[in-house]
Amino acid sequence: MSITRIHTSCRMSEIVIHGNTVYLAGQVGETTQTVAEQTTEALAHVDRLLIDAGSSREHVLQVIIWLKDIADFDAMNEIYDAWVPEGYASVRATSEAKLADPTLLVEIIVTAALKD
Repeated sequence: MSITRIHTSCRMSEIVIHGNTVYLAGQVGETTQTVAEQTTEALAHVDRLLIDAGSSREHVLQVIIWLKDIADFDAMNEIYDAWVPEGYASVRATSEAKLADPTLLVEIIVTAALKD
């Protein structure tokens, strides 16, 4: 089975497709933003990458969310819940984590299926 890599640099690909599964690199927002703003921007990046891969929000299988501070859970969820299409909730995990840049408040990792 072939592997397709999209938006690839020397360090990583933003998208990897294997079979009918789309794997996205972790997405973040601008470091000067609030957690709600970073979540909004990260999800906008996810939308763009899903389109580039031939997928969509309705095809998301799994979402992993890392928060710098779990106290931001409700603020992040307010944005996330509005982003998820009704009836298409994926499996999801959220955890507090030390992120690569101390000014990042949220990172979102998505796995999806290709559109039929």
